[in-house]
Amino acid sequence: MQLIDKYFPNLTPEQYYQFEQLGVLYPEWNEKINVISRKDIQNLYPNHILHSLSIAKFIHFTPGTKILDMGSGGGFPGVPLAIMFPDCSFHLVDRIGKKLRVAQDICDKIGLKNVTVQHGDIKEVKGKFDFVVSRAVMRLDELVPLVRRLVASDCRNAIPNGIICLKGGNLDSETSTLHLPIMETAISSYFTEEFFETKKIIFTQI
Repeated sequence: MQLIDKYFPNLTPEQYYQFEQLGVLYPEWNEKINVISRKDIQNLYPNHILHSLSIAKFIHFTPGTKILDMGSGGGFPGVPLAIMFPDCSFHLVDRIGKKLRVAQDICDKIGLKNVTVQHGDIKEVKGKFDFVVSRAVMRLDELVPLVRRLVASDCRNAIPNGIICLKGGNLDSETSTLHLPIMETAISSYFTEEFFETKKIIFTQI
């Protein structure tokens, strides 16, 4: 929790409590369902919560923004972002129902009311969203065709609507055939921990 406080010192008391509770609830659930690698659960705050919140450094979502978290699993990056942006709505989608049940239960227990979950394939999702976010779910050139229809045309934020992905390593093979403008931001420009040295935010307008 010290890491969250370090980089986001202006949290409300409710947000502080909610982030603090993530450190209690995820380890409890992880004993029952392997949402996070058992070897990595002790790194919950830097490797999962703070990693998700790098998107909050990249963009400050305008109130009313609708975000789709594709392949959310147990709620990353959607749940930390939903805490950070309580005036925005987050729709979490994943094929693995038991992981989504974890995310839903945690949202219920911390009083997070701006999150909905959907168990199923991305092709079953309906509606329009300002942004699609994902955390190393699939190659970008495979993701774009799947979610293009879900991105709204009307923009309400400082950057155009599109996809925001958390990635690592060399992404040339994923982006070279897209023929779309790609913005690549090193997360190490926001956070100094060693884990983030190779981590990136990839944004593309679609």
